[in-house]
Amino acid sequence: MPFAEANGQRLFYLEQGAGEPLLLVTGLGGNHLSWGEQLEPFSERFRTVAFDNRDSGQSSEAPEAYAIPDLAQDALGLADELGLDDFHLLGISMGGAIAQEVALAAPERVRTLTLAMSWPGDGHWGRVRGRLMANAAMRTPREEHIEQLMLVCLSQEAFEDPERIAYFRTMVLDNPYPQSLEAFARQVQAVGNHEARERLGELEMPTHVIGAERDLMIPVWKARELAELIPGARFTMLERGTHAVNMEQAEEFNRVVLAFLDERAVSGEPPSDARPATARRPRRRRRRCAPR
Repeated sequence: MPFAEANGQRLFYLEQGAGEPLLLVTGLGGNHLSWGEQLEPFSERFRTVAFDNRDSGQSSEAPEAYAIPDLAQDALGLADELGLDDFHLLGISMGGAIAQEVALAAPERVRTLTLAMSWPGDGHWGRVRGRLMANAAMRTPREEHIEQLMLVCLSQEAFEDPERIAYFRTMVLDNPYPQSLEAFARQVQAVGNHEARERLGELEMPTHVIGAERDLMIPVWKARELAELIPGARFTMLERGTHAVNMEQAEEFNRVVLAFLDERAVSGEPPSDARPATARRPRRRRRRCAPR
């Protein structure tokens, strides 16, 4: 199995496809499996790398608390190990926070920056939220913890389909590399401390921010705030989208991501405009979903 030693961590990763490199950074509670609906279509056009953050999947567990910039250094260390001098960067939720810190720490290495269902910072409110979520996780049985994540990540429509919900619950609970509650608590406290609002104006690379209309974890207004803080950023809102929109509405999510990346990979020119956009209403389809 592919592992890389990066920033003092042992990180599990998957690599598929050829072409310009695309690094995928997953979010809270997730691992490379969170990209199940993206790996194949993305790898048809890009050398796509997905990995497990520390404290998730098959990567090493952390012995102590850490911050989002530490996770960003993990990602950069992995890129070094794989010989990725520069790359397209896509992060979802916590992965978007990590991607922000990667771009701030090494802007010359980021060809394009795509931030999905993410936020720029929350101040003291975020720190309180992170602490309370960490404490609650430590008091909650794992099965109930998973169900709570499903509740805030998935749509109401998904919960009206018992077969779909049962499949998802079983898939998560049968994961051979489950995240411990202690690891989740460390990650969520790092999330609570994320704060980049005063620094995002430094970013100059082409940036695409994607928000989801019905996201309960990261409200769409936080995604809009993120886009407004990054000069020239393009904003797309996915109608009816939830926090798990990359799974529930995978075709539409993949379309808007790849449209931006293809524009940059092929032409090298700036986007035709940076005006906000609303993606067309997707057809309702059954999709697997995963929490972040």
